[in-house]
Formats: sequence, structure tokens, C-alpha cells
Amino acid sequence: MSNNNTKEKQYIEAKKKVYRLKIFYIHLLGYIVLVSLIAYNLIIIEEGPYKNNILLINWSTIIIWGIAIIIHAWTTFKGRFLFTKRWEERKVKEFLNEENEEEEVQIWK
Repeated sequence: MSNNNTKEKQYIEAKKKVYRLKIFYIHLLGYIVLVSLIAYNLIIIEEGPYKNNILLINWSTIIIWGIAIIIHAWTTFKGRFLFTKRWEERKVKEFLNEENEEEEVQIWK
């Protein structure tokens, strides 16, 4: 009974992680779209009485949302972004396996 309960908890936790990751990617996509539109706005903006106000709003939006994306990424990945210890160990094992396979092929030739 305990084994099924543990597996069910692991499954629920895995689903939560996938959901958090999905929400982060949607958030990141929205940020990329917004920054693209603001960049286009910065290119086409013309001189006028409200130019400075528009620039202030555009840059503050990019900066504040950028900080929000960084915080969201930190909470989603819990500080482990690209190169964790587990990733390093897995890559070392992969390279060792490749070398072993190459040696076995050379032996058979």
C-alpha cells in the first residue's frame, strides 16, 4: 500500500513540475512577443510632445517584466539552470560509454 501511495505522490509532484515549466514557457513567449513589439515601436517612434513619456513606458515595461521573468525562472528551476552536477555526471558517463563502444568496435575489426 505504501509503495502505491509513494508512486502516486511522485506522479502528482511530476505533474506539478511540468505545469510550472509550461507556465514559465508561456510567460517567456509572451515576454519575447512584447519585447519584439516594443522594439518595433522604438524604431518607428517619431518626434513629438509625448516621445519621452512613450520611451519611459516602453523601457520600464521591458525592465520590470524582464526582472519578473528572471524571478519566475529562478522559482521554476530552483536555481539550477543549465549545468548541474547531475548533468555533468550524466555527460561524463555518456562520453565513457562512447569510448568503450569505440574500443569494442576496434577490437572486432
